Amino acid sequence: MTIQQVLLLLLLWMWLLHPCRTEMLFRRTPDLRPRSSVGRTSGSDGKALHRQKRGWMWNQFFLLEEYTGSDYQYVGKLHSDQDKGDGSLKYILSGDGAGTLFIIDEKTGDIHATRRIDREEKAFYTLRAQAINRRTLRPVEPESEFVIKIHDINDNEPTFPEEIYTASVPEMSVVGTSVVQVTATDADDPSYGNSARVIYSILQGQPYFSVEPETGIIRTALPNMNRENREQYQVVIQAKDMGGQMGGLSGTTTVNITLTDVNDNPPRFPQSTIHLRIPESSPVGTAIGSVKATDADTGKNAEVEYRIIDGDGTDMFDIVTQKDTQEGIITVRKPLDYETRRLYTLKVEAENTHVDPRFYYLGPFKDTTIVKISVEDVDEPPVFSRSSYLFEVHEDIELGTIIGTVMARDPDSASSPIRFSLDRHTDLDRIFNIHSGNGSIYTSKPLDREISQWHNLSVIAAEINNPKDTTRVPVYVRILDVNDNAPQFAVFYDTFVCENARAGQVCL
Repeated sequence: MTIQQVLLLLLLWMWLLHPCRTEMLFRRTPDLRPRSSVGRTSGSDGKALHRQKRGWMWNQFFLLEEYTGSDYQYVGKLHSDQDKGDGSLKYILSGDGAGTLFIIDEKTGDIHATRRIDREEKAFYTLRAQAINRRTLRPVEPESEFVIKIHDINDNEPTFPEEIYTASVPEMSVVGTSVVQVTATDADDPSYGNSARVIYSILQGQPYFSVEPETGIIRTALPNMNRENREQYQVVIQAKDMGGQMGGLSGTTTVNITLTDVNDNPPRFPQSTIHLRIPESSPVGTAIGSVKATDADTGKNAEVEYRIIDGDGTDMFDIVTQKDTQEGIITVRKPLDYETRRLYTLKVEAENTHVDPRFYYLGPFKDTTIVKISVEDVDEPPVFSRSSYLFEVHEDIELGTIIGTVMARDPDSASSPIRFSLDRHTDLDRIFNIHSGNGSIYTSKPLDREISQWHNLSVIAAEINNPKDTTRVPVYVRILDVNDNAPQFAVFYDTFVCENARAGQVCL
């Protein structure tokens, strides 16, 4: 036999022995009014008539719920002090469940319940009792109400409204921080015994969390729980009635608790030194590469800002923070030249943008790394000594005369020899030529200022080792005048003279 069955039999035994639960008496009610006026009226003959007031007297009936016996459950007995035991009275029952749930022996007044009753469905029943004379069918007592109250037994376990709860609490919270409150309800009668008194305990989730026995509030139980070590916890809470005592019924629920992130980790560069390379020909704004500091936090707590704080390349490079990737992109700020400087060193800092003052004691929320940038040599085209050349020469000079010289060099450290040539599209008449080795321009046809005063040439310089890498420079040749033309009349003049004319005579 289980503990619950023993308790049920004990309650039933106590109920049967209770003297106030088995009989409801109909007896005359004492009249407490003064004798001079109580029950006295005047008749037609002047004599006083005495009338006794009758009434019901009873105690409230109690019935134990969930009765499991094979016979009808005895409720109690109705009895009138007018009942002489000769069967002249008839007891009548009406009201809640009369005739179906509750039946009465009309001769004895005994009331029985015909089936098992659940207090949680209905806690009490209101009925009306009446005693009548069988012969006259007149009531011997006025009809009156009485109540059958259903006594509770502990037949309902505590239940939670949710099978699974979800809750969160910030990581690094102090011990005793409230996480969530769970509440179980018990359908038993809270006003009768401890059947509905619920006590909470934790079955799973220690030593990380605890629960208050009376309130069901779950609190943190360990200091400095770190989300980066463990983020998810499953806590099982038990609610037990009977004040948590042995024999009580229980129910459980699961609470999934997540540690939310706080900014308790600084950013960290994976390397103390980072090496990058960039061709010297890269234009301003070119991205050289990226640096990235990792942060064990998440969301805004992991956001960082990058900056160049020191180094010999602070004026040559910039760094831009990419918000979506949380990288620092290093870009070219000024033109690079391998022959001028081949290596730059930068000190780059990464710092959290959202710092929680509570965790200042953990140290600065920043980190630094050294970035070394190597400038790589590029085979650059020849460079002329000037951006353009202007040569002046007199016309009619001898063929082969040098009118001027252009100069170019290879800016690379290898210093390849230069070969010069004329762009023939700028000298279709082939008036000029150039020495390929030294850049001297000379005439190959006569110059005539009166035909062309200016000649615009284009000289090409190419490396002998890399002929495809060329540079052009404009060369302007101005032809200077010399006195190489006699005066000429504009028209042909036809003259005549008179014969026999005297000297000085004008012929007409």
